[in-house]
Order: sequence, then C-alpha cells, then structure tokens
Amino acid sequence: MILALETSCDDTCAAVVSDAGEVRSSIVSSQGVHDRFGGVVPEIASRHHLELVNAVVDDALREAGCDLEDVSLVAVTQGPGLVGALLVGVATAKGLAASRRLPLAPVDHLQGHVAANFLAPDAIEPPFLCLIASGGHTLLVRVTGKRGYEVLGRTLDDAAGEAFDKGARLLGLGYPGGPALSRLALAGDPAAFAFPTAARVAGLDFSFAGLKTALLYTVRDLGQERTRRCAADLAASYEHAIVEALIIRIERALAAEPGARLAICGGVAANRRLRERAQRLGVDVAVPAPELCTDNAAMIASAARWVDAVPYPDYLALDAYATGRRSRAA
Repeated sequence: MILALETSCDDTCAAVVSDAGEVRSSIVSSQGVHDRFGGVVPEIASRHHLELVNAVVDDALREAGCDLEDVSLVAVTQGPGLVGALLVGVATAKGLAASRRLPLAPVDHLQGHVAANFLAPDAIEPPFLCLIASGGHTLLVRVTGKRGYEVLGRTLDDAAGEAFDKGARLLGLGYPGGPALSRLALAGDPAAFAFPTAARVAGLDFSFAGLKTALLYTVRDLGQERTRRCAADLAASYEHAIVEALIIRIERALAAEPGARLAICGGVAANRRLRERAQRLGVDVAVPAPELCTDNAAMIASAARWVDAVPYPDYLALDAYATGRRSRAA
C-alpha cells in the first residue's frame, strides 16, 4: 500500500493506493476560506493544512480499511506549488515514514497529474500526448514512459485555470471561478462575443493574457448594467475562447504526430466544454474521472510507483520547491 499526501495549494489531500494502481481511498478537504480574498492566500492555506492534515490522513487510512502498519511506501508532493503549503505535507510525510523507517517518494505535482491516467480501472499506457491544464500550469507534453514527460509547449503568461478564475472575478462570480463561470456559460451563446484565442502565437505555446485583457475591456465598455444582462453570453464566449486556444495547440501537436493518442489532465480537464470538444478531434482521448483531475493524493500515489524512493533517514533533509522540475523527464 502507498500512502500519499498532496498539499501544493489549498486542498489538503491524502490517499491510499495499491501498487497495482487501485484507489482504496482518496480524501480531499477543500479549505473554503479563500473566496473572500478572490484567490488563495498562502499563509492562510499553510495554517489550514496544519490543522487538517492529520485528520485527512486518518480518514484516508480508515476508508481504505488499513492502518500505517499496512503501508510500505509514503509519497508526497515535493513541488511545484505554494512553498509553505508544500512544507506542511513534506514534514508530515517525513514524520509518518520515519515512524516506521519506511521509504519516502518525493513526487512532482505535474507528474502526478499525468500519472492520474495510470490509475485503475481506466489506466492507459504510453506513448501519448498529454495536455496538463490547471490553475497554475498549462503544458502540452509527450509521454513515452511512466517516469516523466517531454515538454512540447507551455504557457507564456497565465495558465488556463488562472484565466478562468480571473474571468470569473471580472464577471463578479467569486473564487474559485472556473466551475461558476462554466455553469453560467450553459445559459449563454458562445458566439455572442469574439474573444481572441492567440491563434497567431506560433508553435505549441499558449497565451491567455490577451484574452483576459479583452474581457476586461469588454466589461468596461459595456458598463455594469449591460454586463449583468450579458453575463451568460460573456461567460460562454470567454469559456469558448479558452477551450479553443487549448484545442488549437492540441490539433497542431496531433498533426505533427499522426496516430498519436491524447490524454487531458489537471483541474481544467473537468471542464464540460473542453471534454466535448476533445471528443470531436477524431483521436482516442483519455480523461481521468473529474475527481482525479483536480488536486488529489491518489495521483501522487500513482506517480510514486515509478519514483526512486528515498530510504530512511536520507529523506529527513528533503525540502520542497515552489517552481520548476528538479529532475529530467524519462
């Protein structure tokens, strides 16, 4: 059994996964205190992780029908993310592993999203192209093995999930904004406003800053009352532009690699319009269950199966990292 922790942002997560990739439990405690600030406050997130992490681990073990004596490997997100929040998870994982002299697997958060595709019962095998789209990251990668990936394109500015949240804030929808904006978009016309998709950005890199600015100017020009009346159309058109910006790059990558399969992961992969649009690409598309797209510890446990675990006591000096990958993809 693998016990995994994920605390990279504002969700406190623990999971128990078998070495065959069967999810025995996956507990996610969303803090729900950041909406008043319009975004995650790192200090508050860290303090809430401290309050919640032990109870979340207990719940994960209880739901899996096991205890720490049944665990053979502890895994934890090492980065990237909010460094204070990550340190809570890393310190907790060290303590749990050291209490039984267990090995510890430090996992890259983005590799965790990719590894959600390796969980039973819908596991897929490499090679495939993969879009990783979340609140903090947007990358298009080539996955040829289970230990890493090759980056083909990345965002030049905002991530797709960040664009959703900022757009929702402009429309007065609060935080987190992605799900709220998508719900509002159901009642709108995606062709009502022509927002840019950065189609002229060459290659496979993404850009969402211009789209966010276009919505800002549109809302300013419409005024408060007209914005309120057109909110559903604005949401639908804005969501359409984000999704099309993602699809344009996916189509370019698929054209360069005929016969390639596609996987989509990360929080934005839960978006209904993106899932529908991807299914019309004419290729095999794999998308994890919605609860495995947003931050969770089951994906961290999945990735840990192919990470070189650190033996006791070497991991006691392990540190978290806020940005970037510490190891090359394989």
